[in-house]
Amino acid sequence: MGAKKPAKKSIDKGAKRFTADERAAMRDRAREMKRGKADGEGDLLAKVAAMPEPDRALATRLHALIRATAPELSPKTWYGMPAYANRDDKVVCFFQDASKFKSRYATLGFSDSANIDDGAMWPTSFALKRLGPAEVARIVALLKKAVG
Repeated sequence: MGAKKPAKKSIDKGAKRFTADERAAMRDRAREMKRGKADGEGDLLAKVAAMPEPDRALATRLHALIRATAPELSPKTWYGMPAYANRDDKVVCFFQDASKFKSRYATLGFSDSANIDDGAMWPTSFALKRLGPAEVARIVALLKKAVG
């Protein structure tokens, strides 16, 4: 008897594929990994400058707020998004502009490296449409907790 051939894998033609935006984010991440820690802040500011308004204004204000509140975090890009990493180079928080995935709002997200745990369940990302005094106060409190 001859050796059995492995069964051919069938491809589910209805399976969800990555969108062009998702593939672009993965390509951005691959480039970031190759570059290493070259110029994190320069890369971040270039990404912000390329954003359409009002995302650019929101990202610019958020960048200044994060740098002032948590100077120990290092700016960098992460999947093509502005992000801020701890001393171990682990992303603590990131900004996803609304235009990145054609969303109706931008997002401020926190990774599992952020110390924002609050009981058994807590939010890790927040929708952002504008930064008023109440939003700034909440972000400052979250940042202090995240790095504390």
